[in-house]
Amino acid sequence: MSFWDIVWFIIIFFAFASYLMVLFSIVADLFRDPEVSGGMKALWVVCLVFFTFITAIVYLIVRGRGMNERSAQKYAEARQAQEEYVRSVAGASSTSAPEQIAKAKELLDSGAITADEFTALKAKALA
Repeated sequence: MSFWDIVWFIIIFFAFASYLMVLFSIVADLFRDPEVSGGMKALWVVCLVFFTFITAIVYLIVRGRGMNERSAQKYAEARQAQEEYVRSVAGASSTSAPEQIAKAKELLDSGAITADEFTALKAKALA
């Protein structure tokens, strides 16, 4: 195998991998879009199987802008859900310093913790 055969193999492999990425993103976008009916989804998939290259180009031309908008919308929704989750978890466990000290004092009075542990909890709450 010569040097140019290896270079040609790398170019072909890159093109094939790129084409597979395009196909997967088309299929993912197709099934992610709620506006497309089931019959149209099936038709797009059948065309992608039998006329792969032409169908991929047509899909990217016809629905390419929508692909980007749907992807950005899903990203924004996922980010918003993550931020809400972080806020709910952080808000549920974060209490003010006086509340933490009061809870620690209740534990000290009930005998659940020692005076040293109360001092440590108080210092942590005030920090």
